Amino acid sequence: MSSGTEKKAYEGQKITVTFEARRCLHAAECVRGLPEVFDTGQRPWIRPDGAKAERLAEVVRRCPSGALQYELVDGGVETPDRPTQIVRNSFGQLVVRGELSVDTPEGPRAESRVVLCACGQSRLQPYCDHSGPCGQTPRG
Repeated sequence: MSSGTEKKAYEGQKITVTFEARRCLHAAECVRGLPEVFDTGQRPWIRPDGAKAERLAEVVRRCPSGALQYELVDGGVETPDRPTQIVRNSFGQLVVRGELSVDTPEGPRAESRVVLCACGQSRLQPYCDHSGPCGQTPRG
């Protein structure tokens, strides 16, 4: 069985971006924010040297699910939001940003951004994977 923590690293000269595909909810903040770095039609689809490291880090922090993370070559990492914020979005998911310890089947994980399942039907508990009602597009 998969551990759910498989991350692929994309190394640049000044920043490394990691991507955990199972957590991606396709909010597309990355693609909209820096299409010259994040291009799903290219391989590799993440090219960290396509933008300044500070700008890339700013766009990675927009990823609500935390599927994208970064580490600067000089050791700099994301500073969690303070105070921690929990918001129920229009889908019903719980979007959480801050200094977090999330209990997972593999044990606790330190996080700074997550989208949690609010309906209990996700196959990636406690994270939302769009499989239950809280991950469905609202009808309007």
